[in-house]
Amino acid sequence: MIDGILLLDKPLGLSSTAAGLRVRRLLGASKAGHVGSLDPLATGMLPICLGEATKLAGEIVEGDKIYLFTIGLGARTSTGDTEGEVVERAPVPMIERTTVDAVLAGFVGETEQVPPMYSALKQGGVPLYKRARAGEIVERPPRTIRIASLELVDAGPGVLTCRVVCGKGTYVRVLAEDLARALGTVGHVTRLRRESVRPFDHSRLVTLETLEAYASTDGSKLDSPRGALPMVSMDEAVGHLPLVCLGAEAARKLGQGQIVDAPEALRLPLEATVRLRDPAGGFLGLGKVAAPGRVAPKRLVAQKVSEYNSRPSTRP
Repeated sequence: MIDGILLLDKPLGLSSTAAGLRVRRLLGASKAGHVGSLDPLATGMLPICLGEATKLAGEIVEGDKIYLFTIGLGARTSTGDTEGEVVERAPVPMIERTTVDAVLAGFVGETEQVPPMYSALKQGGVPLYKRARAGEIVERPPRTIRIASLELVDAGPGVLTCRVVCGKGTYVRVLAEDLARALGTVGHVTRLRRESVRPFDHSRLVTLETLEAYASTDGSKLDSPRGALPMVSMDEAVGHLPLVCLGAEAARKLGQGQIVDAPEALRLPLEATVRLRDPAGGFLGLGKVAAPGRVAPKRLVAQKVSEYNSRPSTRP
């Protein structure tokens, strides 16, 4: 059984959904689902929940993201990247490094951003990209985004490469267009790589080529002579949640759907989500505070539920 989060280094040209299906097939996981989509044009970190970890996808915090992106100046496209048709051209003025730095600094902090038409956001239950493909343009209310840092990495004739650390909901394609406009021209993204999704460490990225090598290894796919895949455990993935440790009897009752005593939950607010461990430190899943010092099951790990349900009661 494969249960955990794999940090895929998504290759160019593959959708996030297709990438998740490929990983699921290669590793023989029962289920798979990604956290935080990447466009086919983009490469880089795509957290993929496997097996029982798919139950945790909604609780995994998508922290700040780090992107390295290149802007092609002088042309704006319908999609904001190289997949669309050029819809506007403009001359590229001579731009000094100090001017670029000043413009970039003006985007740091909280700002308003209008989502692009070519996005998965829905209006009236229909994704915007479907309306865009049908030739529609609809009003999109601006959303508040947060940019923690934005720096120039490299510059060439008609090209700027930048690195941005930004919060959830930021569209780099729109940011690139806005930057080009602030510099007195137009532009679009020609290259986009997500280097990291906090709190996950980029050193644990795994390529599809590595996964294919594991899939072709005799024996366990996760314990090959090349070493184990650097998976993120379920407990680690939700490490931001308050921890509640249960005794064996409480763990057994919880697996049966009962509300159990949990003194560690006395000071937690009602309905708060907590992560649960058994006496041996094993991850049981997620619970919620049902009353002061009482915890109810929320999303439990199936194997652990079966393990404790098969045990006899330890009550005298």
